[in-house]
Amino acid sequence: MTWLWWCVGGAAAVAGAAAAVGAMLPVRHRATRRARFCASPEALYAVLAGPPDWRTGVQDFGVLPEDGGRQRWWERDSHGHKVTFELVEARPGERLRVRIAEPGLPFGGTWTFEIAPAGAAGPAGGSALRITEDGEIYNVMFRFLARFVFGYYGSIETYLRDLGVKFGHTVEIEA
Repeated sequence: MTWLWWCVGGAAAVAGAAAAVGAMLPVRHRATRRARFCASPEALYAVLAGPPDWRTGVQDFGVLPEDGGRQRWWERDSHGHKVTFELVEARPGERLRVRIAEPGLPFGGTWTFEIAPAGAAGPAGGSALRITEDGEIYNVMFRFLARFVFGYYGSIETYLRDLGVKFGHTVEIEA
């Protein structure tokens, strides 16, 4: 029975240490990645601004009524979590900015999509896409896990790989 108390105490100590470290980490973070695509800026933008049915992490999605003139929609991830998003900025063929608009989540922030034409991307007719996440993690345990276990770049890299599959090629992810 003593070993059980040691195990419970050890688990509590590890959780407490993780929470303490998480509390010392900043709430805000920035993560950015870039990839090149064999698609025009307009074609790339059309996919980014369209339905997310090509993304592996999206189980379901739907359109919501506009709020303050901003387009809104929801996405359900592969774990069944539903999150509301809103379009903050849209410049077709150039830039798109999306914000998490779901209150009460342990995280929030924006994703900015910047598209550069072939001259900056490489292959003729191609584009480069840079995704920048300006995120906030409010829960100290999630903050610890995001920093030391999952990393800040995983979601962006998965998104870029899925986009490459949508356009029929493998992408090389750049910092």
